[in-house]
Amino acid sequence: MKIYLDADSCPREAREMILRFSSRLKLHTIFAANRLIPNLPADVQMELCPPGDDSADNRIVELAEKGDLVITRDLPLAERLSEKNVMAMDDRGRVFTKENIRQLRSLRDFTVDLANSGLEYDRMPSYGKKELKSFADSLDRELNRLLKTAGN
Repeated sequence: MKIYLDADSCPREAREMILRFSSRLKLHTIFAANRLIPNLPADVQMELCPPGDDSADNRIVELAEKGDLVITRDLPLAERLSEKNVMAMDDRGRVFTKENIRQLRSLRDFTVDLANSGLEYDRMPSYGKKELKSFADSLDRELNRLLKTAGN
């Protein structure tokens, strides 16, 4: 089992939480981004992707397999992963499934259309202690579930 992180937009606090979990559980962790992420431990793999839309996403889809966990805010990436039966969740603890991804994508596409039409909307609220706690709880639950499944 591996943890992949779509690291370009992930808050620092969530990255640090992922590193704590992966170190404690001794899980191979891969950060994919278009830029170097500073201060990563030596045992974390950095996939430096070329500039451009979706290059980090494409690399994650290429590498991730069933039984792995991907952390991303990117709904199109989460949808691609669900088609491969790869677990995905965001940095607030929301788990993406085949059942909920279409509705979430529809809502996302609607808000993008609003923005493209010049209408303002609230994107994502700030990232604080409440969001980090929700992420930590969900990360713990999903990692334990995946590890239990892998052990069977």
